[in-house]
Amino acid sequence: MSGKEATLSVLPELFRFGIYKPNQGRLVRQFTFFALVTIAAMGCLTLANGPLGQNSVSVKIGVPMLIWVVCAWVSYRVVNVPRFADFLVSVESERVKITWPEKPEVTQATIVVLATMVFLGAFLLIVDVVWQKLFSIIRFVEYL
Repeated sequence: MSGKEATLSVLPELFRFGIYKPNQGRLVRQFTFFALVTIAAMGCLTLANGPLGQNSVSVKIGVPMLIWVVCAWVSYRVVNVPRFADFLVSVESERVKITWPEKPEVTQATIVVLATMVFLGAFLLIVDVVWQKLFSIIRFVEYL
């Protein structure tokens, strides 16, 4: 499907009122919707305090509010586009399969990571000191 065809298939979805597969992927769809609306709200706040900051109060508040309402509606509809909604449904079904490690396993993994980082840092320090000594012996820096 080309970009133009994909755009044309999304446009009718923006003007529908129904919810695609309403009982599936609800949690992920809600979080996605709220994330998109929050991003739009931050953009509208930036618009109100930045480029529209010198205008009248009605323009300073009205234009960003109108833009935010349009973005909220588009966000609501986008999470119900069948192709995207199916993706979000599959994300939620995979999310359920996640197993979180117990506290002892997290502690053990943290110790391993910290010990590895300390060892790596010490190794790189030793290599750096050796190379500095070697370069100072052969006076490599003078030739640059």
